Amino acid sequence: VSLVESGGGLVQPGGSLTLSCKASGFFFNDYFMSWFRQAPGKGMEWVSTIDSDGTTAYYADSVLGRFTIERDNAGNTLSLQLNTLRPEDSAVYFCGKPGALSFSAVADMRRGVEYSDWGQGAEVAVST
Repeated sequence: VSLVESGGGLVQPGGSLTLSCKASGFFFNDYFMSWFRQAPGKGMEWVSTIDSDGTTAYYADSVLGRFTIERDNAGNTLSLQLNTLRPEDSAVYFCGKPGALSFSAVADMRRGVEYSDWGQGAEVAVST
């Protein structure tokens, strides 16, 4: 399994970025996929999850209405559009593949232990 994030960078408050995660080594179309983030000195925080066919998305309250998760199953790519960025969005963002094809409960998608594979991370810095 390989997950490779790209698209991070420095952006001013109110700005936008798009993160991408290129997946390989497994049948991408079968799995829910998620984004997490980790701010300096803090633990991993769940950001968003999308189901296997891209029809249903779930978001943390802190990003709802500002971030959009999408997937391109033909291209084995997961993306996260980050809009109206705030300084508190600064973190390393990771895409994650769960160990199972889906989750027993919605709450489970927020738990890092449910994931078997992670990308290397893409750093997002929101600052003037």
